[in-house]
Amino acid sequence: MFNFKKCVFVVLVLCTANSYAQKSVINIVDSGRKTSIRGLSVVDDNIVWISGSNGTVARSVNGGKSFEWQTLAGYEKRDFRDIEAFDENTAVIMAVAEPAVILKTRDGGKSWNKVFEDSTKGMFLDAMDFNSKGEGVVIGDPVNGSMFEAMSVQNGETWYPQLISGMSRNLNKGEAFFAASGSNIKFTGNKDYPLSFVTGGISSRFFYRNKFYALPLLQGKESTGANALALSGNGKMAVIVGGDFAVDTFSTLNCVVVQLKKQPFILVAATPPHGYRSCVEYISNKDLICCGTSGVDISKDGGMNWALVSRLSFHVCKKAKNGSKVFLAGSNGKIAVLDL
Repeated sequence: MFNFKKCVFVVLVLCTANSYAQKSVINIVDSGRKTSIRGLSVVDDNIVWISGSNGTVARSVNGGKSFEWQTLAGYEKRDFRDIEAFDENTAVIMAVAEPAVILKTRDGGKSWNKVFEDSTKGMFLDAMDFNSKGEGVVIGDPVNGSMFEAMSVQNGETWYPQLISGMSRNLNKGEAFFAASGSNIKFTGNKDYPLSFVTGGISSRFFYRNKFYALPLLQGKESTGANALALSGNGKMAVIVGGDFAVDTFSTLNCVVVQLKKQPFILVAATPPHGYRSCVEYISNKDLICCGTSGVDISKDGGMNWALVSRLSFHVCKKAKNGSKVFLAGSNGKIAVLDL
């Protein structure tokens, strides 16, 4: 039987999403450099740091109007997949594979000091996160069957690595993490359960309150599963994106919305993003942006319905920690600002 009210509701949702999408513009502020950017940290509306392949780091102190670019001596062949900046002078960057390295600058990038190194065979770091207290975590793929994690204090000054095994954090065979955008692990703000993260590959799961929960995302291949996790500012919701980076226009089972209760309540997005997505970010408690190699999408309803705003390729998107600007970055040194 035809349901007129339901039909009208669906039309209104789609029209609202499309209207919002039409008003959103991606403005390129820098591009054309030989680096693929996956590390992005936006301190405020003026201070932006990026990191990428070929030993590349850049900084802007004027809201992206101009960037100071550098190639770190001795690291020209390294891929800095994640970066965390604390102010215009202080930042840490992460080089992923053997040896895994974390460097820190305290003088705006004039000098970089090694604060962590691990040359263990099979070592591969995937993402970092820091809380407002300056405590940090870095997560890595399994080493000898155990998940790698290192914790830090004082804004990444010192790191304490450990291989974690046991029922609470055992990864399945073929399950790991993606170093896609530095956003698959997050501090939760809960002192009893401080960390949440997502996995991908053969299995894709959500680690929440010290337990794993299966995700209804595309999985079963090394290229599938969750890539990124975003937590709402009020701590009540989460959005997880991914898909299959080998088939980046495929939009089936690439996004879920999670109600963060005692046990997570997981919903598949009704109108998903338009392809594989490597990063997702809350703009407000209801508004989100996600990006991937096949485009950029916006949601106005907490992640249940998405509208395509650009087919430009990006790896990472981040909102200012103390501001309103949203930046994106990707291959060929491309950096952009979202204009809402």
